[in-house]
Amino acid sequence: MSTSLRCPTAGEQQAVVIGAGVGGLAAAIDLASAGLRVTLLEQAPSPGGKLRPVCVGDAWLDAGPTVFTMRGAFEELFANAGERLEDHLRLRPVERLARHAWADGGQLDLFADPRRSAEAIGEFAGPEEARRFRAFCRRAAEIHDTLDATFMRAQRTTPLGLFHRVGYRNLGAMLRISPFTTLWQALGRYFKDPRLRQLYGRYATYCGSSPFAAPATLMLIAHVESEGVWQVDGGMHQLAAALAGLAERCGVELRCATQAQRIHTTRGRASGVELATGEILPADVVVSNSDAAALAQGLFGDHLRPAVRRQPPRVRSQSAITWNWRAETRGFPLHHHSVFFSSDYADEFDAVFRRGEPPPEPTVYICAQDRHDQQSVTGPERLLCLINAPAHGDVKSFSDTEIHRCQHQTLSLLERCGLSLQPTEEPPVIHTPTDFERRYPATGGALYGMASHGWRASFQRPAARTRVPGLYLAGGSTHPGAGLPMAMMSGRLAAEQVLADLTSDTRFRRAATSGGTSTP
Repeated sequence: MSTSLRCPTAGEQQAVVIGAGVGGLAAAIDLASAGLRVTLLEQAPSPGGKLRPVCVGDAWLDAGPTVFTMRGAFEELFANAGERLEDHLRLRPVERLARHAWADGGQLDLFADPRRSAEAIGEFAGPEEARRFRAFCRRAAEIHDTLDATFMRAQRTTPLGLFHRVGYRNLGAMLRISPFTTLWQALGRYFKDPRLRQLYGRYATYCGSSPFAAPATLMLIAHVESEGVWQVDGGMHQLAAALAGLAERCGVELRCATQAQRIHTTRGRASGVELATGEILPADVVVSNSDAAALAQGLFGDHLRPAVRRQPPRVRSQSAITWNWRAETRGFPLHHHSVFFSSDYADEFDAVFRRGEPPPEPTVYICAQDRHDQQSVTGPERLLCLINAPAHGDVKSFSDTEIHRCQHQTLSLLERCGLSLQPTEEPPVIHTPTDFERRYPATGGALYGMASHGWRASFQRPAARTRVPGLYLAGGSTHPGAGLPMAMMSGRLAAEQVLADLTSDTRFRRAATSGGTSTP
């Protein structure tokens, strides 16, 4: 991925970016670095999008993404703007990736170092499972290396286009990315212990999907984690602050608490953005970092409905119910990241994706934000608890009774795994699919765009360039996919496409003016 291209008339070009999530921030930084005049709009009081904190009592807690991976990709973004990530963000490498527990017995820590994970798995499930784990890691690395430059860091392509990018000489590698095998099926070939199959099946939830329907390609996440996981000092929202600071130093005008209401077009091309106040910002290009579904549903104007293909609600990724607590913990030794697995994984995803209801017994993820590796905590600590839920927030609201029942089921599973929570008197901050729908309209509360179900899903995410000239997309609902690094890369890909199109446009117009010919 390269955004060093500089449009010949960049200083005359005006770009408006809607949404200061990670994708929008990355797009704004790269466009401004290339010389465009960039205005970045954010309806919330502060930048970050899903990367945001909430307040419980007098404590700030992360309420969105909690895992920082692919550090090198963020370093590249800063370097392209002439700065260094480490000068603005303190990152601490994590040795233990996560602690995992099952109610019917067993506790397993995984490590950033695959050799330590293999040792832990051998003690947990036997030497044969450790051997299979090593084979699994080799396959994950091969999938990652095949798709990194050709798909994740490149503009969206078709299956045939990916085949050509990988190359005929690497046909074997192309076939071994296993797009036609589900993650669950592939894991069954590597692990005989059902707990390990369940543990690595959780990778599908990183993009809001079911391991029983998502492709085995997602095994590459194991390799990404082996390359490093970090904690951000001060909380994940500090990443948003660092990106926003970089954007402003690059010359971006960041306007928070500012709602974009309509995208204007002139002769079929994006030409400006109208704010809720009635102010109109003229633009040569517009980058929308909202969910792609917002355009398809006409939230920025009915005339833009055809800009992207409309996705039916049935293909949405999952949503969540979350609790931000301050609580004392007893019994179970929490890690920064801990996962407590349900006893019936298949029923959990059947409930979310087929029955459209919260799981009767949910898998519970907890981020203990005051812990680092083996650090212990005395007194109340900051916790984010999350369970999977259907993305029906636009058609169904959960009653207080339903939320209380979900909370009871969540705490019950934690108790069976040995963890007791004693919350402080401060009420928790709770988010449901309805709350996420309010924040991210047209999604039903889906947090990852469309689900990655089936081999075609990765090729069906919207590309950076829409069907409306001058209008581009960024964010986790677009290519290359969901998750913090992917959303950031989507913004860079959008900027790359903008600059390429502007340069091509300029060359074509210059050739036409001088009587020559040019092919954009």
